[in-house]
Amino acid sequence: MPRKCKEAAMRLALLCAACLLPGSPALPLSPGPGGEGDPRWQLAQDYLKRFYSSDSKMKNANSLEVRLKRMEGFFHLPITGILSPRIIEIMQQPRCGVPDVAEFSLFPNQPKWTSKVVTYRIMTYTSDLPHITVNQLVAKAFKIWSEVIPLTFKRVKWGTADIMIGFARRAHGDPYPFDGPGATLAHAFAPGPGLGGDAHFDEDERWTDASGIGINFLYVATHELGHSLGLSHSSDPDAVMYPTYSKEESKNFKLSQDDINGIQKLYEHLSYRTIPISTRPPPKIKMLWRNKFKNHYLLYLSCPGPPPLPHSNPDMAHPLLSSFLQTSPTDLVRPVSTVRFYTAQGR
Repeated sequence: MPRKCKEAAMRLALLCAACLLPGSPALPLSPGPGGEGDPRWQLAQDYLKRFYSSDSKMKNANSLEVRLKRMEGFFHLPITGILSPRIIEIMQQPRCGVPDVAEFSLFPNQPKWTSKVVTYRIMTYTSDLPHITVNQLVAKAFKIWSEVIPLTFKRVKWGTADIMIGFARRAHGDPYPFDGPGATLAHAFAPGPGLGGDAHFDEDERWTDASGIGINFLYVATHELGHSLGLSHSSDPDAVMYPTYSKEESKNFKLSQDDINGIQKLYEHLSYRTIPISTRPPPKIKMLWRNKFKNHYLLYLSCPGPPPLPHSNPDMAHPLLSSFLQTSPTDLVRPVSTVRFYTAQGR
């Protein structure tokens, strides 16, 4: 072979090898001749199909290029439609199995729990942690959410609960089988009957209580239970509801303001309504509970007559509470009959 041909062949071989390196230059999202054998192309196809599908009727709404641009927008990256090293890096990170842009729900219109007491049951356990540790970590994950919304979570040991929790491998009875170690760690469904609210964790992962090498179960459980309560993914990298998992981010974590804003917006119907007390018959106090996220007090009251109209000035209700501000009940109780919500500014 002539020398020039040998040099050209060698340069071509080196170029092909460089294209397979993680830090290689960006590629257009098009396989090209023989390009479907490129591992990055296959990764992109699978990832974008799973996490960035759309229900839109628009032409090309689910083309790979459009899906990639959707992903770039979600992660606040420049919109190029090109597979960049940063996009490949994100695609290779462990993550939640819930899509980032589509509703991972059996039901439309932002489903949420309507009862103020939500039950849960742990059906199956991981072999990586003692049962008691899993019980404690799940309870702690629920507590993280209950500190910012007026919901009580109650564990049951038998029967059907609102939220069924379990560990499983591969196919496990829903349309979303797990994929072995790495990649998808867990998934959960939005509130509702049947699978609604259920949270599943991949038993092929190595789960830890944060004291050893593996996936921090408390962090992932808190994230998945956010889905069980009705939250979708957040594009804020500081949020617990961010879709990818980072070992560093899982240490000493807490809900971000984005998480808090999202969950409080979803459950604001359980929070505040004020009425002019002077125009109503004296209500019977059922319970007083200090609202933990806006320094208000929430009353469960039983009143005769039609539902009261809202009032814009919470101070009008304040005198009613003057003798009750020191009340500190230990448990919420389910309201009965014609129970309404009244609030007043606290001190």
